[in-house]
This record gives sequence, C-alpha cells and structure tokens, in this order.
Amino acid sequence: MEELKSVYSKEELLTHAVELLKKLIAIPSFSKDEYNTSVEIENFFKKHHIPAKRFKNNIWAVNKNFDASKPSILLNTHHDTVKPNKAYTLDPFLPVVQDGKLYGLGSNDAGASLVSMVQVFLHFYEKEDLKYNLVIALTAEEEISGFDGIETLFSQLPDIELAIVGEPTQMNLAIAEKGLLVIDGEMKGTPSHAAHPNDDNSIVKCMEDLHNILNFRFPKVSDYLGEVKVTLSGIHAGVQHNVVPEACTFTLDVRVTDEYSNKEAFEIIQSQMKSSLTARSFRLNSSKIKMDHPFVQAGLEIGRATYGSPTSSDQAIIPCTSVKIGPGDSRRSHTADEYIYIKEIEEGIEIYIRILEKVL
Repeated sequence: MEELKSVYSKEELLTHAVELLKKLIAIPSFSKDEYNTSVEIENFFKKHHIPAKRFKNNIWAVNKNFDASKPSILLNTHHDTVKPNKAYTLDPFLPVVQDGKLYGLGSNDAGASLVSMVQVFLHFYEKEDLKYNLVIALTAEEEISGFDGIETLFSQLPDIELAIVGEPTQMNLAIAEKGLLVIDGEMKGTPSHAAHPNDDNSIVKCMEDLHNILNFRFPKVSDYLGEVKVTLSGIHAGVQHNVVPEACTFTLDVRVTDEYSNKEAFEIIQSQMKSSLTARSFRLNSSKIKMDHPFVQAGLEIGRATYGSPTSSDQAIIPCTSVKIGPGDSRRSHTADEYIYIKEIEEGIEIYIRILEKVL
C-alpha cells in the first residue's frame, strides 16, 4: 500500500502532540476527577473541526468517512493519572522540557500514548477508501480499573474488531497481558492471653498457610507470560502485645496468565490454603492476541518486537481482540519526576502510522 499523505506534516503532528501534552500535564486528572482534562481534549478536537462525543468523562470520535458496513479499529488510552508520590522534586503539574525530556505527572503513563494517538487519528481522519473505520476513545478511571471508563463507554461505540491500547511499551507490541486478581484472606484462631500456651494462634497458622501458597507453583506455564505470580501485599493482626488475636487477615495480589481464568486461579489457590478467601473481583482477566493477526504481523514487518506484559491495563475489560503498544517505558510509570522523551512521542506517532498504513 502506498504511503498515505496527511494534511499535517510530521513536524506539525509532533508540535500538536507536545502542546496538548503540556496542557494535560498542567491539569490535575486523578481517577474519577477527569472532567477538566476531558474538556481540554474536546477543545483540541473542536479546534481541528472533528465532532467528538462525550459519555461521562470519556471522549470519543470516528473518522470523517465512517462506514457502518466496515469493521472498526479502536485507538484507546486514558487521561486519568495516579496521585503524585512524596518523592517528587519537581512540580508534578508544571510541564518542563529539559535535555529532550518533558517532565510532568502522566507524561509517560499514558499522556504520551494519548497525544500520539490523537495525532494518528488526525492523520487518518479525512482518508477515503480505508478497509477499516478508525475510532478513538480517550477514557477515564483506568488507574483504578473503574466502571465509568472504557467499560461503560464500550456499549456506545460502533462494533470494534480490534482495540489498540496505548500504554508505555517502548512501541513494542504487548501481545499478551497478565490479568489481576486481588484476594482478601482471613485465618481464624483462638484468642488468648499471650502468657498462656495456645496451639491455635491465628498468626502462626496464617504464616504457615501463606508460606505454602507463596511457594506453590501453578502447573501450566504460559508461552507469553510465564508463571502465575502470587504476591503477599498486606497482612494485619493484633492490637496489643499481650493478646493473641482471634484472626489474621491478609491480601494477595495475583497476576494471572492466559493459561487460567481468574476464577480458575482463585479455585486453585483456595484448594491450597486453609484460610477463608474472598476475591474482590473476577473481571480483570488476562488477554492475548494471535501472532498471525494482521496488526501483529504489520508490527513485525517494520521491526517491532513482541512480548508478554506483566502489568495490567484496560485490555482486561475490553471485550474484543486487543494489543497494547505505546511510547514510553513502563518502568517510569508512577515514579517521582515522571517524564517522556520528546523523541519517543515523535517515534510513537511514526510507528503507529506505519503499522496502521499496512492494515488500513
């Protein structure tokens, strides 16, 4: 397919992207409080004469020559952020460019993906005779896996055949992603005075139970994602030094591979433990796209790598085939003095366009 010409030059697209990202960084957009960034995104589309739609704090649009008889590809990422941690030395809401880096909260996760996807949407917006429609959705509540983000918006969108999820992957293709299962547990025992013998100490029993599950290995290992990972992320028991408590509670963070559903993983964990377990949710399951999918093959053709991602994203709640790819490095997400290289945004726009030109 011949390279599609854009009404915008590469330089213009990059300038638009950086300007928009600076504006978004300057606006606090913690999960459930993203209205102001959603307005900024709406204004950008309005400035470029693109009719965008709103559903709660989610903004979405379709290409100019949308054809309901064609399948659609979705560009999706989020505009909410986590709260800045106390280790910041810079103002998290003051966009600063230094040594080729743009600093600011949400710059890497996932502001760079958002502004790159917006420019890609601009590039293709007026194209005719595309094989697919192009839909863009810039959504809320991703950082808390909330219900009022992409999950609630999806019913408002056209039928989507493929979702491209923008997260920092260094523009490589995450073709599989671990699911997330959070389990709260409780081990009961017999309360007593600490001075007296007690063979039913809830803390001791809980330690034995946790030692067992943390050393357990799930039988099936994923080709893409490796082993299911169980991490003890919280434990609590007792309020007085001289009282053996009646219960010890804990939390397990379980990263589930494509070899198991979350319910299957939960049942296996429960079978290995004596504690009483409760799953907070089963909705954030693992996802996977086939290696022979045209989008994956297009990425491989231009030299991008594939891998399995240990971190979760909105892929877990998107009800169609999806792939995760975006500028930036996941290791910078949620860190102090978060940043993105301007060059990464430029490369992100270019690589998105090159892959989509092979597909669209």
